[in-house]
Amino acid sequence: MEKTCTEVWNSCLQIIKDNIPNQSFKTWFEPISALKLEGKVLTIQVPSLFFYEWLEEHYVGLLRKTVKKQLGDEGRLEYNIVVDKSSNTGSPYTTNMPSNGNGAEAKSQSMPIPVAINKDIKNPFIIPGLKKLNVDPQLNPNYTFDNYIEGDCNRLARSAGYAVAAKPGGTSFNPLMIYGGVGLGKTHLAQAIGNEIKRNLPDKLVIYVSCEKFCQQFVDSLKNNTINDFVNFYQAMDVIIMDDVHNFAGKEKTQDIFFHIFNHLHQSGKQIILTSDKAPKDLAGLEERLLSRFKWGLSADLQVPDLETRVAILKKKMYADGIELPGEVVEYVAHNIDNNVRELEGAMVSLLAQSTLNKKDIDLALAKQMLKNFIKNTSKEISMEYIQKLVCEYFEVPVEMVKSQTRKREIVQARQISMYLSKSHTKSSLKTIGAFFGGRDHSTVIYACQTVEDLIETDKKFKAYVNDIQKKLKMS
Repeated sequence: MEKTCTEVWNSCLQIIKDNIPNQSFKTWFEPISALKLEGKVLTIQVPSLFFYEWLEEHYVGLLRKTVKKQLGDEGRLEYNIVVDKSSNTGSPYTTNMPSNGNGAEAKSQSMPIPVAINKDIKNPFIIPGLKKLNVDPQLNPNYTFDNYIEGDCNRLARSAGYAVAAKPGGTSFNPLMIYGGVGLGKTHLAQAIGNEIKRNLPDKLVIYVSCEKFCQQFVDSLKNNTINDFVNFYQAMDVIIMDDVHNFAGKEKTQDIFFHIFNHLHQSGKQIILTSDKAPKDLAGLEERLLSRFKWGLSADLQVPDLETRVAILKKKMYADGIELPGEVVEYVAHNIDNNVRELEGAMVSLLAQSTLNKKDIDLALAKQMLKNFIKNTSKEISMEYIQKLVCEYFEVPVEMVKSQTRKREIVQARQISMYLSKSHTKSSLKTIGAFFGGRDHSTVIYACQTVEDLIETDKKFKAYVNDIQKKLKMS
């Protein structure tokens, strides 16, 4: 008596169950049902295209051996893939696993299938049980391009982000990877892109999710046996913004899930925006196939903002809050807190709070007192950039002229004093100082320092100049 399709498949399941972890069996094999058996061809039904791709990638060898054991060397397996299990109009998609082929051959036969969102798909961002698909993009409305100050430190990333916002999925910047250190504005820029898209294209499905949140949702979907809903939800988005993808490190199963979601979105012309603390080439603990996809589009870095950009950020913050502070206070904060924007804005918030709550003006002395501990913790070193700016303002000469080849007396004087103070107040080498001031060599720096020292001893007016600038530096 010949076995039925269910009997054959149950026999296969017994073998499979003995060869893989119990959780994997429950997740990937219990939802499968046997449909028919025609000769040596067993047809099984899987819930989604993603399910099929996962089986082909991870279990194709085990499936082939198991089917052959039950049906002989001519045994073959066919998949019947349900595109939309809640719809009567969605026709199943069938592909086969050749008995002498490999998973890649079978996979290449599949065609992209649009995933329809329906009321039965669980949205991982809403309370379980609420059957609605009004996707909250999870964006902070305060993160916009209008309050994202542009500077040399972020110009490429900001310009690329604006292009993506204007035409999501329609530029070569897909994926757009924004990377940089802590507090440099990665999340702000990524969410600004999302907010701009929603403003111009309100019908687009946009979602922002941190990598940690995504990983937790994946674990929950495994526990609740809702992996299909989880995958279908993300594959249905028009724009996905994934923050801190470096947190994928070491999470192999979550990387696998995101790999398939990434592929589906990219092939469908949907926009992917990623942020990370490192460039793709420097990320550790991520699979090579995922890293290679991160490199497909544009990787744009965010650097520590220069002094002018920091001042502009603080002035923007003051304007938004309707507060005015003396220029010397703003510059003091901008100069002393130079490692990231988050600390810079935090310091300004402290000053604004003091000014508002105590109804008193903030002067330089009070600002120094208030921020003393905060600035001390930043272990700040006076920069050559700041010294140059201070000297140029003192002598009223253009900053760019100090680095030029001109031999005008007032320019040479400003350049030599700047070099002298850079040697005294920074840890920079003579070679570094020379390179900063117009690509000059270390011997030029030695000569400049000696000249300044000689003039201090012989020229009282010159000595007064240097002393005045030294006092301004000590105020910093």
